[in-house]
Amino acid sequence: MNKRKVVALAVTPLMTLTALTACGPDQEAQEPQGQSTDGATSGEFPAEWSEEITIDVFDGLANAMGEQPGWFGKIVKDKFNMKLNIIAPNVAGGGDTLYNTRVAAGDLGDLIVTDKGQKLDELVENGLLMDVSEYYPAMSSAAEFDAAVQRLNEGKDGLYAFPTQVSSLKPTDPSEGIDPTFGPFVRWDLYAELGYPEIATMEDLLPVLKEMQEANPTAENGKPVYGLSLFKDWDGNMMNNAKQPTTFYGYDEIGFVLAKADGSDYQSIVDSDSEYVRALRFFYEANQMGLVDPESTTQNYDTLFSKYQNGQVLFSWWPWQGQSAFNTTANIEAGKGFMIAPMQDMKVFSYGAEPFGGKQVLAVGSQAEDPERIAAFIDWLYSPEGTYANNSQTMGAAGPQGLTWDLNDEGKPELTEFGMQALVGGGADVPEEWGGNNYQDGASWLNTTLVLPIDTDPNTGEAFSYKMWETYQEATSNPLQEDWSAQMGGAATTMGYLKDNDMLLVAPGASYTAPTDSSEIETLRNQAKAIIVQESWKMAFAGSDQEFESLLTGMQETVKGLGYDKVLEVDMANAQDQNAQREQAASGS
Repeated sequence: MNKRKVVALAVTPLMTLTALTACGPDQEAQEPQGQSTDGATSGEFPAEWSEEITIDVFDGLANAMGEQPGWFGKIVKDKFNMKLNIIAPNVAGGGDTLYNTRVAAGDLGDLIVTDKGQKLDELVENGLLMDVSEYYPAMSSAAEFDAAVQRLNEGKDGLYAFPTQVSSLKPTDPSEGIDPTFGPFVRWDLYAELGYPEIATMEDLLPVLKEMQEANPTAENGKPVYGLSLFKDWDGNMMNNAKQPTTFYGYDEIGFVLAKADGSDYQSIVDSDSEYVRALRFFYEANQMGLVDPESTTQNYDTLFSKYQNGQVLFSWWPWQGQSAFNTTANIEAGKGFMIAPMQDMKVFSYGAEPFGGKQVLAVGSQAEDPERIAAFIDWLYSPEGTYANNSQTMGAAGPQGLTWDLNDEGKPELTEFGMQALVGGGADVPEEWGGNNYQDGASWLNTTLVLPIDTDPNTGEAFSYKMWETYQEATSNPLQEDWSAQMGGAATTMGYLKDNDMLLVAPGASYTAPTDSSEIETLRNQAKAIIVQESWKMAFAGSDQEFESLLTGMQETVKGLGYDKVLEVDMANAQDQNAQREQAASGS
């Protein structure tokens, strides 16, 4: 991956779903504003952009809505004379309502972050995306991953989309860094106060969490402490929070199926003995014990994150949730923080590196008035500079050089004093010359990454993720880490512990995309998933065992009456096809 020679744009890879418009893919794009149109075709983008523009970014992953603020917004403005107006369905009520409304109106956005597969195919077929082939010769950074770009656009009559989460790693290598994507993370300091009780299975977490809650019933802000706190923002084919515990045992979702990473098991989520229903029973039992936050049914992700920051939640499904919120410098120096629990039967699901990219894509809307500038922005996101900036919020990349990190006297990347405070110390106010405001508030709202942060920056020889730097690990040795390591057999990192104890199950990266549902299957799926999500939440908060079982039976009967089995047959076939591609990727063929 070479240094980008195009204009570097510090914007997060936010896949915005752009407008389904009357302007079809075969029609000429409108003339870009504020610069010559011959730059891209000559192999370079313009050196500057004279006219300020604001683009609509429809982003299916974003958790914030409105104009991108702060340091990331300033980088994008300085490099591209462009502002990003984020349109986030997660914030606008979740589900596909906003997407469908904007598609029906013929205007999804200028830059689009969406799913590959069915949604991408539909947007191309309906003329909502622009063929940006004429700008690709200038996209030198994206061209470093040309094989992935070409694979994504196979079978299409042009270049309509760009892959995310591309990597130069092997498909059998975990795509994560020092932590997996998933895992049972607990407030380790409170767990230690109990004497590190044994946790044989997921269900054994509940009495441990109850003891932790009873010993610490109130947070420092005076609010009650709960073992679990949930949110609805990411619900789709199922209750998203109930999918998370299944990953502790090596499963991930594909439609209505839970597929094990090694291809050894496939489950229908509504089966009474499925890992999904097991997770619902786990929530039900937890709620009966007073462990579940009663605001779970109404709060959004941002509200929940603030509770983690305040110490009001004891358990986290993901390291990038509890740790990023609570493991501040002050807390970890005091021995407080989230670390993975030693759950003895876990086989944590890990996404193998995907040479052809992940589940989401970036695309330019067919009605975009300045597609060349948006193409330059996308290209910048693939560059080292863009990778550092865009992936700094949730993926562990180091942020802008000169602000959060720089090279030390030995030529090694190292967090600056500001970087330590901003990324580890609980936050920091950004200098005005970098855009002002709080660092976290100013991070990219795109919430997706184009290049994995564990990949190597060719300019430094080390990963984009600061957590993997030797300088960082030396600087952050602390009482929390030392105590966890001592109890976990001397492990230095979460991934090290999981690998050493055969508790990691890697799904080889195959960049699989399920085929587009037929109109009949799509209709049946939408009907069934609405019932599954609705009834799952009711089951989690059921008042008795009898009510839980009655709700489960009712859900099973209702969805089967709506054609669930017909959709399940499709998803089972897709799950097996996915595994075949994983096996092929693992073999290198």
